Amino acid sequence: MELALLGGRKLREKPFPPHPIIGEEEKGAVMEVLESGKLSTFVAAPGQYFLGGKKVKEFEAAFCEYHGCKYSILFNSATAALHAAVAACVKPGEEVIVPPYTFTSTATSALMHNAIPVFSDVQPDTCNLDPTKLEASISPLSKAVIPVHLFGTPADMDHIMEIAKRRGLKVIEDCAQAPGARYRGRKAGTIGDCGIFSFTENKNITSGEGGMLITDDEHIADIARLVRNHGEAIVAGQPRSYSSSILGWNYRMTEMDAALGLVQFKKMDMLNAERVKLSEHLRKKLSAIGGFTPQVVDSRDASVYYATSFRYDEKKAGIPRKVFVEALNAEGMPFGAGYVKPLYYSPIYHDNKPFIYQHYKGKARYDAGICPAAEKLHFEELIMTLVCRPPATIADMDDIVAAVRKIIDNKAELAGYKPKA
Repeated sequence: MELALLGGRKLREKPFPPHPIIGEEEKGAVMEVLESGKLSTFVAAPGQYFLGGKKVKEFEAAFCEYHGCKYSILFNSATAALHAAVAACVKPGEEVIVPPYTFTSTATSALMHNAIPVFSDVQPDTCNLDPTKLEASISPLSKAVIPVHLFGTPADMDHIMEIAKRRGLKVIEDCAQAPGARYRGRKAGTIGDCGIFSFTENKNITSGEGGMLITDDEHIADIARLVRNHGEAIVAGQPRSYSSSILGWNYRMTEMDAALGLVQFKKMDMLNAERVKLSEHLRKKLSAIGGFTPQVVDSRDASVYYATSFRYDEKKAGIPRKVFVEALNAEGMPFGAGYVKPLYYSPIYHDNKPFIYQHYKGKARYDAGICPAAEKLHFEELIMTLVCRPPATIADMDDIVAAVRKIIDNKAELAGYKPKA
């Protein structure tokens, strides 16, 4: 059977089902806001300045109830929420420890506050921050750590929290890919000092764009609200003063976004359950083929599988990783080789350093090789897909398995094939 990469017939012609799922409930909620004419209302009524409109408050209240936390603060992006969390936990010139294998804003949220990101390596089997490497990354300037629950799988929070408490670090959980995930029975985002969630359109639930900060810490909540609203203080019953107490931004979410996000949030556990079913089916099937080791999820924890990832052993499979992924894509199966390049490879840490570095006296390094596990994952081992999500079905997952078997069974055809640059 000739492989599609070499001109043969594709195993799957039709694209995978579109995501996200936007139904009549979501459309109705947005239309309700539009018809009301109250599109933001952050400054609509005396005594409620900068606290958000009706839908914003409903979304925040629902998030608090679900997580059992005291405060939820809604933002127009998770990046904005991360920025606010850093502003509440560290001072300019101090260090924030982050994994290098994550989305860019986990680290740039520190730069936004003129703080310094310090990269600490990840565990190869989970792709998450390695507690055994964390201690060596701490310096007298370190004030916070941002563990990321990558691909929806919780980081090793017990060990991270023990180190953080002993060394006086604030813990900001990056749950952008893990809404509803559980670590030892506790919900992601409720273990550290605060948790951050994302609602961009490719996430487990969406408001189009958006983010949430949750915390039990009144100080973090107060600072987060100030950062969200131009740094202006909230004084109940008083007219707006236009007086900023700290540097703030306009990070407010609109009522339309909040209405959409609230409907999606009510479906989150159901949508996550579908992800789990699809991902675990694919993980089991590919593990049986050989050469594919799924991201490790501790039996005591619950991933919500924002992405489904594997460590690919090209020696066992007999095909170079890049060629294998190209062959999968040619068969109609959307996969990637690696996730994002370790963040310290980005030019912002080399060619265009933010001005804060001119005054920084610490020892943060951004050289290639500083996080070997992350580099090995990205450049040699990791493959991943985002299609294990509703409305996809088990039959769709079986198409992936069939494509993998087709490629492995016909790998002799790929001898001498040169992958694209």
